Amino acid sequence: MKVFINPGHAPNGVPDPGAVSNSTGLRECDVALSVGKLAAHYLNAVGIETALLQSDNLYEVCSEANNLEADLFISIHCNSVESPYAEGTETWYCAGSNNGKYLADCIQSQIVEYLRTVDRGVKMATPGKNGLYVLTNTDMPAVLVELAFISNEDDEKLLRNEQDEFARAIARGVTDYM
Repeated sequence: MKVFINPGHAPNGVPDPGAVSNSTGLRECDVALSVGKLAAHYLNAVGIETALLQSDNLYEVCSEANNLEADLFISIHCNSVESPYAEGTETWYCAGSNNGKYLADCIQSQIVEYLRTVDRGVKMATPGKNGLYVLTNTDMPAVLVELAFISNEDDEKLLRNEQDEFARAIARGVTDYM
């Protein structure tokens, strides 16, 4: 089993750090990279091979995952909206991928159960509509995890202080999938 992990947005935040907390300056790219590296560590510890690439070039990310013939693809992100009241976790998969949906269910359940985030559900990305590039351009079951809202004060605290727990939940979701 080989899992390709894609921490969202550009390395070191250049040119795109993703979402940034207005109150603390916490950046999505940093949270995603930390959680991604930790998840890879936990997966490696149970004998699951991983590859990790953070890049703002989504074509490069998908090509690398496809060329490595990964069995699973996980993109890690933090959500953000104008309203400071939006909160919780959601996990996306590509329409038509039953295995992608199952992986999304496994990861979503682990994060919601162990971090007690609001369950925003598993959501389907439809090519040509809301296709989320990395989900529609990879050859393996793929998910995009929105860990929590960096724009919400309580969720931001989780993203800042519980990165290890998010990583463990993702790794457990993968082992549940297996």
